[in-house]
Amino acid sequence: MDKELVEALERDYTTANITPQERVMVDYVVKLTKDATKVAKGDHDKLRAAGFDDRAILQITLIASWFNYINRVADALGVGRES
Repeated sequence: MDKELVEALERDYTTANITPQERVMVDYVVKLTKDATKVAKGDHDKLRAAGFDDRAILQITLIASWFNYINRVADALGVGRES
């Protein structure tokens, strides 16, 4: 992956040079990560309008959720921290 793009995404994804479709996807993933209870039908509608079908929406949700889960497990167990 392009190092400059990764750095831009880490700094502020809203100003990174990504496609409109990628922006809708990342907006969704950020919302899911911050508070999944706030994800609503309108969020899925935005993904569909950006060209994602139901299967893609499920895949995006599953992948983001899995990363959120595994990161929390690693954090709780102190993986990667010096202790």
